[in-house]
Amino acid sequence: MKIRKAVFPVAGLGTRVLPATKAMPKEMLTIVDRPLIQYVVDEAKEAGIEHFVFVTGRNKGAIEDHFDRQFELDETLKARGKKAEMDLLAQFQPEAGAMSFTRQQAPLGLGHAVWCARDIVGDEPFAVVLPDELVLNTPGCLKQMMQAAEKLGPKSNVVAVEAVPDDMTHNYGICGVGQRHGEGKGSVFEIDGMVEKPPKGTAPSNLSITGRYILQPEIFKILETQERGAGGEIQLTDAMIGLSKSQKFYGLEFEGERHDCGSRAGFLRANIAFGMTRPDLRDGLRAEMKKHLGA
Repeated sequence: MKIRKAVFPVAGLGTRVLPATKAMPKEMLTIVDRPLIQYVVDEAKEAGIEHFVFVTGRNKGAIEDHFDRQFELDETLKARGKKAEMDLLAQFQPEAGAMSFTRQQAPLGLGHAVWCARDIVGDEPFAVVLPDELVLNTPGCLKQMMQAAEKLGPKSNVVAVEAVPDDMTHNYGICGVGQRHGEGKGSVFEIDGMVEKPPKGTAPSNLSITGRYILQPEIFKILETQERGAGGEIQLTDAMIGLSKSQKFYGLEFEGERHDCGSRAGFLRANIAFGMTRPDLRDGLRAEMKKHLGA
């Protein structure tokens, strides 16, 4: 099951981190020295994705500019002999034609955003990656999912899942746990039910559906007529429930540390966690944290 394309829903307003996102896309907020969107595109590249589909909205032009060539910058760096900086930019430069951009013209939810990419994705399986959720691990979360999908065979859908506290399950899409294939982190299980933000005390498990999906193209037909669900939005989870009546869904308990960068606390934690992986920053960051913790 070759998966060539990934959809990145980037039309959200980023209201959880206002005012930072009033005039700047939340996907361009930086973790250490890279914007969020760069991390998830790099994760998709590592997994073997060849075509990157961005579902954008108004005031999101900075995302497209980020992945474009900036000739003035290139020429200035060249004239000043900044080879390291030039090599760094070249490393992140996508191939011509490898990226597509389409508009979600109204904030109708994640399911609607995915549906907006239908004509670009076409009739083939694809990945969905939420840019404000980062997973710190090598190999990346999406690569782990792709490896699982290859073993599961055609017409299999895979979602990344993570355990959450029982008293928080009402904030997430939750899946029921069927037959397991392995145990612990990195294991796969058959999903025997899904529910979006179940009322407290009714969740089928404590395993939440996180921001990584591998889906079959039949999901588009369901999304086309999907009614609005939780929050008055077209929910991707509801469409997956519909698709699960004819195709199998699997949950992957991925290996790695997930960071919700769409929240203030999660954004700060991610900067610390990713900063500590950098040999050039680790010692100074640790010293600074000790200084403030001791204050």
